[in-house]
Amino acid sequence: MDEEYDVIVLGTGLTECILSGLLSVEGKKVLHMDRNDYYGGESASLDLTRLYRKFRPGGTKPDEYGRDRDWNVDLIPKFMMANGELVKILIHTDVTRYIEFKDISGSYVASGEKIYKVPASEQDALTSSLMGMFEKRRLKNFLEFLQKWNDDDPSTHQGVNLDTTTMSAVYDKFRLEPGTREFVGHAMALYLDDSYLERSARETYERIILYITSVTRFPNLKSPYIYPLYGLGELPQGFARLSAIYGGTYMLNKQIDEIVYEDGKVVGVRSENETARAKQVIGDPSYFTSKVRKVGEVVRAICILTHPIPNTDSNMNSVQIIIPQNQAKRKHDIYVASLSNTHFVCAQNYYLAIVSTIVETDNPEAELQPGLKLLGPIKEKFVYKSDLQEPIEDGTKDGVFISRSYDATSHFESVCADVKDIYKRVTGKDLVVQQRARQEE
Repeated sequence: MDEEYDVIVLGTGLTECILSGLLSVEGKKVLHMDRNDYYGGESASLDLTRLYRKFRPGGTKPDEYGRDRDWNVDLIPKFMMANGELVKILIHTDVTRYIEFKDISGSYVASGEKIYKVPASEQDALTSSLMGMFEKRRLKNFLEFLQKWNDDDPSTHQGVNLDTTTMSAVYDKFRLEPGTREFVGHAMALYLDDSYLERSARETYERIILYITSVTRFPNLKSPYIYPLYGLGELPQGFARLSAIYGGTYMLNKQIDEIVYEDGKVVGVRSENETARAKQVIGDPSYFTSKVRKVGEVVRAICILTHPIPNTDSNMNSVQIIIPQNQAKRKHDIYVASLSNTHFVCAQNYYLAIVSTIVETDNPEAELQPGLKLLGPIKEKFVYKSDLQEPIEDGTKDGVFISRSYDATSHFESVCADVKDIYKRVTGKDLVVQQRARQEE
């Protein structure tokens, strides 16, 4: 291991694996190390034995759950927007040939005591039971306005400037009711809170268009979300494989003893009595405790069920439900993600549901209650809290580039923004995502 690399990557979380794959494809000599004996780091998918080892040390998994290999439980539940940045990066790198995907059957929003399907088109708006008749028309007009918008054609603007008009003012223009604004902002634009209302409407416009185009991206999608068969742990492994094809070196189960600096700049990483040298090191926050700050906490509950989530259309096998902050009387939304054996993440006749939110009180589990209540009887529950961390510096001074923790959102758009940001700081250029010519193995 005592040799020179262009970049050393620490941790096999999704962010780190995407970056090592992208940099390897560009001809950089990459060494990738992880102290764990499995891929994925914080974003791993664990079999039941590993899951019980992590959350019930000393306990053993009950035999009734069947074989380990039938279970791939995500520690960080996220779905992929079918037209989102992660899908574009997967196609750009051709990692899609290692992974199969399946759609998520439904996208729901909670309102009052009930859950409703999220309308994703003008037609959906007219048939939704979420609103009264007049509000359906107003929502239809609002969605038509967004889809017809053309920056170069003022006749499509209806007096709105997306860059200077606030989103709140756009809602006012279409006279949308508070409940409609709530599900548009939280279940379509996928904001965690309401701070977006006073910002310019451009970002919200782009998020809603992403939602709508994701639903229509592939034939027969029932929601804007897709998900890899066998769990999210497949994603880091796919990018690790890409990196290896282009000459990247991987070492799992490798102790990281010291990040080595000379004159304030990183020069390598020491593991036991070997040192690998590189002028740039990328890693997740757990490898750089003195260089990150805590900006919050996320609480998650992984639940094993013996039934689909009640009150979803004909008991769907996979859904996302968003409980907007105001419905839960909180500052942040609560997310519920549910999967079944059709995605090869649990044994036959079982279902996985994961409830997550940003921590606001000193009783985090109680904060998940509105989401847990929707699940019906729960067979087994693992509750855990993790810190949200971000780097204190951008890494340009010392050559150490640190990723952000995975947030409570239910999709990968924030992860992709972090990948693009680190890529630009490491290489000095923007990541341009386009389909590549294949390099055959």
